[in-house]
Amino acid sequence: MRFVIVGYGRVGSRTARITTEEGHDVVVVDNDPDRIDRAESDGFETIRGDGADEATLIDAGIEDAAAIGAFTPDLNVNFAACMVGDHHGCRTVLRIDEDYRQGIYEKYAADVDEIIYPERLGAAGAKTAMLGGDFNVVADIASNLQLTVLEIADDSPAVGKRMSELELPGGARIYAHGRARESLTIPLPGTELAAGDEIAVITETDRAEEVRETLLPASA
Repeated sequence: MRFVIVGYGRVGSRTARITTEEGHDVVVVDNDPDRIDRAESDGFETIRGDGADEATLIDAGIEDAAAIGAFTPDLNVNFAACMVGDHHGCRTVLRIDEDYRQGIYEKYAADVDEIIYPERLGAAGAKTAMLGGDFNVVADIASNLQLTVLEIADDSPAVGKRMSELELPGGARIYAHGRARESLTIPLPGTELAAGDEIAVITETDRAEEVRETLLPASA
């Protein structure tokens, strides 16, 4: 699969590396010459230009891409890039920094496939590590959101389903996925879930139990 990543900062560079390690093609778009040089040194195909510009994204291959991740610190650039991606049939992932109000989240959430909060999720992981290093616990990442990791059991209704086929309640989102005894990483729409897999799910706090019931067997 081919992915377009807008912004080669900490989030974009790590995402590009992980995605490439899984065998996918990545092209990086950034308007900063130093970041473009770094991306090229890291072995990535690059396009220097404005990630909000459709012509730039077409040069990056957005017409054939499976998804676009817009990870710059500029929310307006990220949203514009996602709208171009949506126009060309891409899955869209939008970065929002934690200092934006809930109203901003709601404004953009309806128009993109996924929203990520790097600072909040990083803090959640750090907090969990300090509490014992077990990521398989519920961690607060916002006043009304939770991150939890669930293991897919043999008799889970999710076994055999692709990520894109899961229907989670309350707008819950799968943030990460990992095979049994493997690290969690970026979920892909075509990945088929198997028993023993782990998935990290972001959900509204008051819908967390519904999410568990959707993914776990009735006896869980």
